[in-house]
Amino acid sequence: MLDLSSSVIVVEGKSDVALLSSIIKSNFVTTNGSEVSRETINYLKILSKTYPIIILTDPDGPGRIIRSRLEQELNDVQHIFLNKKDCIKKNKVGVAEADISTIRLAFEHIIPGPSVDVGNLNTTHLLNLLLVGNEEAGARRKFIGEYYHFGQSNAKTLLKRLNQINISFNEIKEVLINAGYKC
Repeated sequence: MLDLSSSVIVVEGKSDVALLSSIIKSNFVTTNGSEVSRETINYLKILSKTYPIIILTDPDGPGRIIRSRLEQELNDVQHIFLNKKDCIKKNKVGVAEADISTIRLAFEHIIPGPSVDVGNLNTTHLLNLLLVGNEEAGARRKFIGEYYHFGQSNAKTLLKRLNQINISFNEIKEVLINAGYKC
């Protein structure tokens, strides 16, 4: 069992907690859907003074909204992302629909929050790697997001995430070339 008892993992619902608690020892807080209450946010602010906050929401629109709101409201949150294709069962998308092996792998790729900005990539780098400004850019960003386990994103978020995990221009270029993309 993975021990994250010194952290708080934020998920959307009780079914997420049921699955995760079978493989992870941690404290869990549920948002109870996309309308995160002020009470929940205030509770998380209090908890964040003592515990690292890790956000693991469903890989869908409401999940992205929750993640974004919590990132704006809380300091130093960490992120875990699941790929949507790995979280679908019976026409339902969510953390609770993922396989345990997928979840274990995702927990090996915890991404620090926005206050950690250690990389030096900029928009020019994204242009040079064809990750923005062309019709193939969206597919390339999706590939990079899946490769580094933080999901699909727009250019601004991609740049932020790559800098958070300190990925270099040359490393991204090599990953793209190895995958058959031209650079």
